[in-house]
Amino acid sequence: MHVLSASVLLSLSSLSSAELVNNSTGQAAISWSSEDVSQLLNNDSASTIENAVETPQATTTVTTTIRQSNGVVNQNPSSQSVRILDTNSYSSQPSVNARAALVMDAQTGEVLYSKNTNTALPIASVTKLMTAVVIADAKLNMSENITLQSIDFAGAGGKNSSSTLRAGDTLNRAEALLFALMKSENPAAAALARTYPGGRTAFVHAMNAKARSLGMSSSRFTESSGLDPRNVASARDLGILVSTASQYGLIRQFSTTPSYDFNLGYRVLKSNNTNALVRNGGWNINISKTGFINEAGRCVVMHTTLNNSRPAVVVLLGASNSQARTNDATRLMNWASQLPKRI
Repeated sequence: MHVLSASVLLSLSSLSSAELVNNSTGQAAISWSSEDVSQLLNNDSASTIENAVETPQATTTVTTTIRQSNGVVNQNPSSQSVRILDTNSYSSQPSVNARAALVMDAQTGEVLYSKNTNTALPIASVTKLMTAVVIADAKLNMSENITLQSIDFAGAGGKNSSSTLRAGDTLNRAEALLFALMKSENPAAAALARTYPGGRTAFVHAMNAKARSLGMSSSRFTESSGLDPRNVASARDLGILVSTASQYGLIRQFSTTPSYDFNLGYRVLKSNNTNALVRNGGWNINISKTGFINEAGRCVVMHTTLNNSRPAVVVLLGASNSQARTNDATRLMNWASQLPKRI
């Protein structure tokens, strides 16, 4: 087995649905006081996450741990990025539909399952997890209103962004982030980048700078939503990103909200989390983000706590359909739940 060093927890995500409800009155559904924002951005709710730190930082060290047949574990720490050897061909491990997969014990760093973990692949809306990290790091005014513009609906390469939102809708920054994480709304993610200090160019620069600082050596970002297939990362890199994101109370709460009624004043959007495993319950999921574009297939990343005691990171990239993605995640989590802790 191998170890990807990380001191924190992770989570998962999937598809979304929204129902329009006419409403002639109402206020913004999320009302943020400065205390609320400070509490989540400073991670005061970290009591729900083991080993979380007050100022979010993530290790950039990858340690390869090889468990020999006699049970002896040899560790080879390195300050440089190292390749994780695939384990999916071992007879005792489950097969998965996804092109790439990673399961890691988030407490010990032991890599329990790996498949094509070093290959950079399009990550679709999993991009929004990095978008959330950049927003959280900036400590912007989350109560500031943002009015969506037509440019927020223009996807990369001429792709139009499908959405239940409309140009002219006004929501605060907190709502935009919740829309982006739980419902994977592309215009919300685009608006977050557009209203960042320095605009979209500065935001994309911050995304790539954060990736470099975390040691995400295979990752490249060109925009904030994930519609552009040039947004790429390896499963290894996303393990680092999920571990980092799990240290932010704001991201943990927003990415795992099962459903929410967004009151836009003149209508209410009844919205569900894009991850079926979050919507349906049954798993203790701390971080979740799904993604899909044709070039990426169905993707999901999660931080979950197995058996109420073992924090684990799950990354799946390039599943053939939504059900295959859910089946892969469930199969891997059930399998990992049966493994003894040997490190």
